[in-house]
Amino acid sequence: MPEFVNPFSGMVPRKMTKDELIRAIRLNISAEHEATHLYMAHADATDDPLAKKVLTDIANEEREHIGEFQQLLRILDPEEDKYLENGVKEVEEMRKEL
Repeated sequence: MPEFVNPFSGMVPRKMTKDELIRAIRLNISAEHEATHLYMAHADATDDPLAKKVLTDIANEEREHIGEFQQLLRILDPEEDKYLENGVKEVEEMRKEL
């Protein structure tokens, strides 16, 4: 799955600080994106209708997980929305220029 180093493989050595939890949630979001990409690539690479259906369904479940993690991140880090909103505004400004 993800190529990132897992800071807690096996046993969890201690409780995370809030900052560590926020970083872990960001890692989880990244892992869900990677899983979505992987499952959709497999679905695209097969002609088997059942496999395609199951893989696509699982990929879409991963996308729901992204939403769950993203909402948790917004709650844990209120600054998150500021950055997301700034990014949206930047794209909308570029779109208007076109």
